[in-house]
Amino acid sequence: MLITRVLTALVLIPLVLAALFLLPHSGWVLFAAGVTALGAWEWGGLCRFNRLGRIALGLVVGVLVVLLSPAQFFVFRQPWVWPVLAASSLFWVIIAPLWLRYRWTLQNTALKGSLPGILLLVAAGIALVALRAQAGASGLLAVMVVAWVADTAAYFSGKAFGKHKLAPAISPGKTWEGAVGAMIAVGIYVLVMAHFSGIVWWKMLLTGWCLTVVSIVGDLMESLFKRQAGIKDSSQLLPGHGGVLDRVDSLIALLPVAALIWVWLIQA
Repeated sequence: MLITRVLTALVLIPLVLAALFLLPHSGWVLFAAGVTALGAWEWGGLCRFNRLGRIALGLVVGVLVVLLSPAQFFVFRQPWVWPVLAASSLFWVIIAPLWLRYRWTLQNTALKGSLPGILLLVAAGIALVALRAQAGASGLLAVMVVAWVADTAAYFSGKAFGKHKLAPAISPGKTWEGAVGAMIAVGIYVLVMAHFSGIVWWKMLLTGWCLTVVSIVGDLMESLFKRQAGIKDSSQLLPGHGGVLDRVDSLIALLPVAALIWVWLIQA
């Protein structure tokens, strides 16, 4: 399992970095659409859709990302970008904590299950395009690293110090100590980034902590959906890693919020 996981990562990481830094704007739009379409196909599995329903959901999300993603670099001038990103951000900040509290399900109806998936995945795809256009490939990578730093720090902090469960009924392995470790690690990371980027340090710190909390919520939401669906991984598309959603659950939550914050972050 470990060898398979490492081999998949050795293929996946260069592929993503090549797409991020080498593809033209239109190619990156198609890449974002492809990733979110695969995520939507897996989302259909969490909703227990049949094969046709999963394919249809993936196609809808992929097409919407292509159609709604800005075709030019002045992304925030497009009238539909703000509402989509704002709706997704409000979901993660307000609705998602309530969803976790009351453990609502995706499986009751096809409509109930598909609508959140379409909104959240399309918003994540648009955010991928918007952030790359506004912040550049390096800026988008720096944003995504927040999720990876938080996840890694939470894991090792939880292993070393974890005693108090964060959400035992949803994800027994996550602890409050792990969450604190994530906040500390991300705080250090964004302060270093502030030094090199010239962005005001306290803005970077607030942004980093905000994105850390949102990423943890995104991680918990996918854990809840998988537990309710009775599955361990969202799919087996990535050998040793599970599915696309297993790898980008935090990013789906983090990216739309980061895209909204970016405009404020770069203001003098």
